[in-house]
Amino acid sequence: MTQQRFVTVEGNEAAANIAHLCSEVMAIYPITPSSSLGELPDAWAAAGRKNIFGAVPLVIEMQSEAGAAGAVHGALQGGALSSTFTASQGLLLMIPNLFKIAGELTPSVFHVTARTVATHALSIFGDHSDVMACRSTGWALLASASVQEAQDLALIAYAATLESRVPFIHFYDGFRTSHEVAKIEQLSDDDVRAMIDMELVRAHRERAMSPEKPVLRGTAQNPDVFFQAREACNPFYDKTPAIVQKAMDKFAKLFGRQYHLFDYVGAPDADRVVVIMASGTGVVEEAVDYLVERGEKVGMVKVRLYRPFDADALVRVLPKTVKRIAVMDRTKEPGALGEPLFLDVVAAINERWRDHALGTELPLIIGGRYGLSSKEFNPAMALAVFEELKKPQPKRRITVGINDDVTHLSLSYDPTFSIERPDVVRALFYGLGSDGTVSANRSSVKIIGENTPFYAQGYFVYDSRKAGSMTISHVRFSPRPIKGSYLINKANFIACHQFHFLERIDMLSAAEEGATFLLNSPFPAEEVWDHLPAEVQKQIIDKKLKFYVVDAYRVAKETGLGVRINTVMQTCFFALANVIPVEQAIKEIKDQIVKSYGKKGGSAIIEKNFAAVDKALESLREVKVPDRVTSNIHMVPPVPEDAPPFVKNVLGPMIAYRGDDLPVSALPVDGTFPTGTTKYEKRSIALEIPIWDPKICIQCGLCSLVCPHAAIRMKAYDPAVLANAPEGFKSAPWRGKEYPGYHVTVQVAPDDCTGCGLCVEVCPVRDKEVAKHKAIDMCFKLDHLDRERACFDFFLKIPDLDRSKVAVDTVKGSQLLLPLFEFSGACAGCGETPYVKLITQFFGDRMMIANATGCSSIYGGNLPCTPYTTNAEGKGPTWNNSLFEDAAEFGFGMRLAVDQQIEYATGLLKKLAPQIGDTLVTELLNNVQETDEQIAKQRQLVAELKKKLATIPGDDAANLLASADYLIRRSIWSFGGDGWAYDIGFGGLDHVLASGRDINLLVLDTEVYSNTGGQASKATFRGAVAKFAAAGKQGRKKDLGLMAMSYGNVFVGQISLGANPLHAIKVIRAAESYRGPSLIIAFSHCIGWGIDMVKGMEYQKEAVACGYWPLYHYDPRDKEQPLHVDSRPPKGAFKDFALKQARFAILSRSKPERAETLFQLGQEDINFRYALYDNLSSALARAGAKPEGGDGQ
Repeated sequence: MTQQRFVTVEGNEAAANIAHLCSEVMAIYPITPSSSLGELPDAWAAAGRKNIFGAVPLVIEMQSEAGAAGAVHGALQGGALSSTFTASQGLLLMIPNLFKIAGELTPSVFHVTARTVATHALSIFGDHSDVMACRSTGWALLASASVQEAQDLALIAYAATLESRVPFIHFYDGFRTSHEVAKIEQLSDDDVRAMIDMELVRAHRERAMSPEKPVLRGTAQNPDVFFQAREACNPFYDKTPAIVQKAMDKFAKLFGRQYHLFDYVGAPDADRVVVIMASGTGVVEEAVDYLVERGEKVGMVKVRLYRPFDADALVRVLPKTVKRIAVMDRTKEPGALGEPLFLDVVAAINERWRDHALGTELPLIIGGRYGLSSKEFNPAMALAVFEELKKPQPKRRITVGINDDVTHLSLSYDPTFSIERPDVVRALFYGLGSDGTVSANRSSVKIIGENTPFYAQGYFVYDSRKAGSMTISHVRFSPRPIKGSYLINKANFIACHQFHFLERIDMLSAAEEGATFLLNSPFPAEEVWDHLPAEVQKQIIDKKLKFYVVDAYRVAKETGLGVRINTVMQTCFFALANVIPVEQAIKEIKDQIVKSYGKKGGSAIIEKNFAAVDKALESLREVKVPDRVTSNIHMVPPVPEDAPPFVKNVLGPMIAYRGDDLPVSALPVDGTFPTGTTKYEKRSIALEIPIWDPKICIQCGLCSLVCPHAAIRMKAYDPAVLANAPEGFKSAPWRGKEYPGYHVTVQVAPDDCTGCGLCVEVCPVRDKEVAKHKAIDMCFKLDHLDRERACFDFFLKIPDLDRSKVAVDTVKGSQLLLPLFEFSGACAGCGETPYVKLITQFFGDRMMIANATGCSSIYGGNLPCTPYTTNAEGKGPTWNNSLFEDAAEFGFGMRLAVDQQIEYATGLLKKLAPQIGDTLVTELLNNVQETDEQIAKQRQLVAELKKKLATIPGDDAANLLASADYLIRRSIWSFGGDGWAYDIGFGGLDHVLASGRDINLLVLDTEVYSNTGGQASKATFRGAVAKFAAAGKQGRKKDLGLMAMSYGNVFVGQISLGANPLHAIKVIRAAESYRGPSLIIAFSHCIGWGIDMVKGMEYQKEAVACGYWPLYHYDPRDKEQPLHVDSRPPKGAFKDFALKQARFAILSRSKPERAETLFQLGQEDINFRYALYDNLSSALARAGAKPEGGDGQ
């Protein structure tokens, strides 16, 4: 064994390190929360890091998890040691290959960050539903409970799979372990090498397929022999538990950490025992320690090897005195007698107990569920389980951590109970996604873990939206090893990184008496007290908190860091927490800055961060706390008082981060939620908001068009409505002939704006008299908030114009339409959402949307609130998310249902014509429904039809009444990103395009997998650095539009809202009007590019100008010239455009020669593609292209 080396890493890094060392081929596909498991080996391989065999592993990104599993299967059969990483639906896509790999007795290890499988809703968080779906595949299942175990058991899995020939799924809890940062003892390359028997590696290679000694595998067998052949593998599974234990014993001999298939902890004469696996074990162990210290006879069993399940090994570790056992599963199997681990334990005890404890009664065994979707599981809940086992008649089935008022299975527990010792630093940090809070706290945990004797643990709570939503960092520093993985509920340090949180989040309820409270405040220490809500003041006084403030945004701005306050707040934490001397902390922070930013931006970024550290210390001030509450400000309710009951009673607690308190009965049974609820959330996260100057505005509508959150809007109206306008409401006479005498207002929604500044950037008007003043300017929000709130409330009450009187095919006209997508959780400055919003302005009142999993599903359908909304008549988009890979097919199914129902309703309509009336039937069937006016007319006709049907007896009338709404033309859409359209969902998308059916596919092309963290896709441009393309993307970008055009009967449009908004509008409307398949590829700038998002639309302009993103449309209805290239020939160098983005610039710094080569190839790609489109357009025009069939007519 080499000298001990302690590092502070995430669970994923701990496991990935072993995978890299023990693998030769890794075929990967990103899925949260396992993505970094593949990203790290890819980066290490790009840097030339070798495995224990002396070679650099080959890391390859596939198009899907199914593809990754197939590639691993092939690599294994080819004689390589191969692994992959996945979770949730990704693991389920691998199941067919899992059966094959196990059936062929092939050694392999798949690392799984166990995650919830989507059911009534998607969840990216952790439980065991995915792993439990693989129980019958023949893979061994080995569970790690901590970051240390994620490393150790990963290595044991590799050693055991080689000897047993049984493949292993090594799993640990998604997020709770995968993303926990903790101090561990890291194994060296030599340590890993000592555990791997090269004779077994050579034996694996000997079994490989080779034409030098050919064999045949994968036969088709018949009923005469299949059964027997399936039983032939039994001896291998019988031997596996002993092989795993042998590997564990070898590991202990080498490194001193002993593991067993089942480990017992607790009183040797325990009468109550809990059986549990993965991260829940540390929680229960802390509870057991607490109870045993107080004389209670309790214990626990940690399950490590779950498959093959060794019943003898389980029973052997149980005290013979045990009377009651609770088996806790982190999964749910509806309709089963119990969950999987419970059923296995019951079977094991019933079969083996009498051999183990002859003459004693079988223990009573109860089954429980906990922690689904990373639901909190803490020692108080574990104590509740032990208390239940004490009862004369305990419940046979239990849940813990929820309030089940429906089936009454849940246990009560004390949420304030804590067993943490006073010498443990317990810190909570409340930040905003993308403000750097989480990054700073990761760094802090690393600094303490690697530079002090303290043990360190960091866990970071955020919802699926990530950027723009609240993050809570839970950080512990302890003189002892930290066993449990659970949230902090009693903190001795609390930091609030966003001042406005104080009005909405009760964060000080977690503060213990005498704790330190650090606040990022725009108000100085002498003034801040009177700006705090009274409830906050009271807690500071009652709990005797030490109170400090720093204006972190001012410091960040003055030192050139913009809104990234992480360095400032991290410095202040170390100055106050007294974990290590301040001088040492400052040195370590600066060392971390050099490590973090050395490659990304060179000395300039480092110097700015150094300056922020120094200025933070100068700016930190203690607040003298008065002895009484003086504030007239109060915390605001999570939603307005006039919100609907469901919003107040269900969504309101979620918004206030009290969703854990909701009972089972409060939640919809099938995952159906109302739309239009983001308007109640009022996150108010912007520091600055846009303020309109009507005197110089030219009313172009661009500010409203590009707003990612529909937080800036235009209305034209009769000035008579201004009689009731609040003070400060602005308007100007309408410029144009359409509405003579009307006024116009451009209004901001101050609490819904994210402060991105895109609106100001695109505003073309500059004041000739006042420098830097435009028709819309970013201003400090608090100076305008009350007035703008009143103005926006009034603005919403102004009637919208009659759609039939709006010139909708212009930028200005389009922005007079009501957006039916508003206030989403997308990143500030998002490049995707302006397209979504615009499409709902045109067609939202009749849209059905099938959304691929990804950014657009998270900002489009992530609780607590949903941005798709309704118009005054209650009409609006209806939305659903199926999977990542099947959005095209999902939307296609909707199209088929609608078409079938139209046919069905039409038949009934004709059948009932004598009773309904021929005139009404004729009007209904002959309305072409091409314009808003015609669709409005159809709605009137259907309403009239329903009235008549209500008076007609019989089943036919009742059936037509149920299907009558299908007679109103629906607009069917599939939304998704490039990961869906170019990669995992391409096969389905291609099939749907080939169908000839009337469906619209919108591809929001950010050129990376934005939602999972910026992995490369086939849409990634050559030379761009992305995860899984650490050395720059080698190949050319896939031309999705060209492939779709080859069918001849598909409408294809490539658009850029920032470069040519009028073109985008016309293409979108033309695509939707086409009665066949349409594909719109929308250029969407992304924070993952490493750009200043405020310049997003400027980047779009440059992309089109240099030919990086050519604009075109292909319309099969245009028989003379279907393909039109709508942008000019490339002008300017691709390299100049590329180097303004970190995704390209980073390669020019790290590998300048490679960057030059790829930039040159990228320029050639651009020139070739434009010439190809231009020549193809001319050729088709000369040929008079006439595609056959499915032409949308």
